[in-house]
Amino acid sequence: MKIKDGFILRKFADKYLSVAVGNAADEFNVLITLNETGAFVWDLMQEDVSYDFVIEQMLENYEVDRETAIRDLDEFLEKTRSAGLIDE
Repeated sequence: MKIKDGFILRKFADKYLSVAVGNAADEFNVLITLNETGAFVWDLMQEDVSYDFVIEQMLENYEVDRETAIRDLDEFLEKTRSAGLIDE
């Protein structure tokens, strides 16, 4: 799974914002607000990665149990998939 090409992620104060640029801006007219964990996952998904890889990275980088990591990743994926932002 991978975030579609054509998005940039920037930090503003304590929030992360992703916007479509170039050709992607014609198709996606959205501004995506992410927290730190969401930005971490977004960055990982700039490359094609597996679900299990993302979970393991979350467990290594955050003080979170596996159940919470799975729940948070599933919520992130549900939102990004419904917006059409993931190539799978």
